[in-house]
Amino acid sequence: MATTKAYPPGGTYFDNGKRSFTQVSVDESKGDAVNTVEFLEASEALVGLFDVLGSVAFTPVKNDITGNIKKVRDRQLASPLESETLQDLVRNELKTKKHTATEGLVWLLRGLDFTSQGLRKNLSNPSAELSTSFREAYTATLSKFHSFLIKPIFSAAMSATPARADFYAKLGDDQERVKKELDEWLKALEIRVAILTKFLNSPEAKW
Repeated sequence: MATTKAYPPGGTYFDNGKRSFTQVSVDESKGDAVNTVEFLEASEALVGLFDVLGSVAFTPVKNDITGNIKKVRDRQLASPLESETLQDLVRNELKTKKHTATEGLVWLLRGLDFTSQGLRKNLSNPSAELSTSFREAYTATLSKFHSFLIKPIFSAAMSATPARADFYAKLGDDQERVKKELDEWLKALEIRVAILTKFLNSPEAKW
């Protein structure tokens, strides 16, 4: 269980200097193109929230997201000029008859969607415990893609979340500010996940 506060004095977790999803560029003039490097940096920052949750049971979720970030980043580093946006990265990788990064992005978005839904359900229901919110989010997202061997591992993680009050306390002293900034962060994440999921479900992103 994490024992140190996850935010600077007088601030919140979202002041940690890492990229927020609110800082990930979306170019509307290019069909809502999402900046690749910024999105990956924000995704890495999101992984830090699992450390705040503090349970080793969340290690499978954390490792899954981190592994898929690496698949996308490997492609971006190999072909930076063809990968400035995630949509271009997918289009150009698929031209090579490969889909490692594209598949990684699909699974990354599923992990991010699970995380955002769990936090959104909890933020919207002040009486709900994290375990309930994340269990509902898992059922609505990742569960449908997991085998009977994987589901128990993730179910254990849902049951091992910290108490609601302890989690929010680790995000900042000013709880009204914490909830406001968490809401803004979630909205930005939800918008970008929706944009990319729609693209990946389109014919041009199929392999």
